[in-house]
Amino acid sequence: MRIRSTFLFLMLIGAALVAGPVAAQPPAANAVVPLGAAAKPDSKADEAYVLGAEDVVEIEVLGRSDFKVRAKIGSDGNIQLPFLGTVQAVGRNSRQLAAEIGAALEKGGYYSKPIMSVEVVGYASRYVTVLGSVTTPGLVPVDRPYRLSEIIARVGGVRPNAADYVTVTPSNGEKRRHSIKRLATGDSSEDPFVAPGDKIYIDEAEVFYISGQVHNPGSFPVSDGMTVRQAIAKAGGLTELGTDKGVKITHPDGKTEKVRGEAKVSPGDVIVINERFF
Repeated sequence: MRIRSTFLFLMLIGAALVAGPVAAQPPAANAVVPLGAAAKPDSKADEAYVLGAEDVVEIEVLGRSDFKVRAKIGSDGNIQLPFLGTVQAVGRNSRQLAAEIGAALEKGGYYSKPIMSVEVVGYASRYVTVLGSVTTPGLVPVDRPYRLSEIIARVGGVRPNAADYVTVTPSNGEKRRHSIKRLATGDSSEDPFVAPGDKIYIDEAEVFYISGQVHNPGSFPVSDGMTVRQAIAKAGGLTELGTDKGVKITHPDGKTEKVRGEAKVSPGDVIVINERFF
C-alpha cells in the first residue's frame, strides 16, 4: 500500500508540472483591487486665477474633518474662517491663499504642518463682456487664460449678419480690431489672449445695395476688398439681360459714377446693374 500511495503521489506531481503554474484566481467580490493613485485635478487654472470680490472658494485641511468651509469673498475682500476669523483673500491666487491660511493655523497652534486645499468653485469677479451680433451676448468668466477665438466660441459664435471683424476694448487701453477669419485660420499671434475687464463687441456687417438685372437684388454685407463683380455674384449673378459693363454706383455722399467689374465696393454703395443692348 505504501508503494502504491507513493506512486500515486509522484503521478500527481508530474501532472502538475506538465500543466504549468496554477492560474491566478479572480478576486472575491468584496476584494480591494489597487488601481494606482487617482489622477489629481488640474489646478493650473486656479493657480493662475487672482481672487476677487464675490468669488467663492472651498477651503479644507486635508485629512481633517473639522476644517472644511465654503466661503464667499465679501466686497471688502475678506472671508470668514473657523479659528482664524477674518482673512484677506482678494489679490491672492489659490496657492498663495492656502499657504497663508496654513501658516496662520500652525502659528495659532491649531494644527501641526497642515496640508491645505483651496479650490475656486465660483468665478464672479473676473470676466469679459461680449456684446453685439453674437448668439448669446453677456458676461463670460475668465477662470484661466482665454484666447479671443475661445471667448467668441463660448458665446455661440457670431450671427449671420455679423461683421467680419471684432473690436476689443481693454479696461485701460486702446481699442483693437481683429479679423474673425484670421482668428480662426491664422497662427496664435493673430489670436490674442483676453484680459478681465475687456469689452468685446461684434458689430453688424456694413452693407451695400444692388438693384437692376441681378437675380436677387437687395442688401448684402460688404467684405474687405470686395469688387463689383463679387457683389454681383452675392446677388445671384446677372440675369440673361444683365451686363457688368457700365455699372452705376452711387456712393453715400451722393456721387454717382460708372465703373467696371474690378472696381471696389464700399459700405453704403448703391449699385445698379443695367440691361445690355443687343
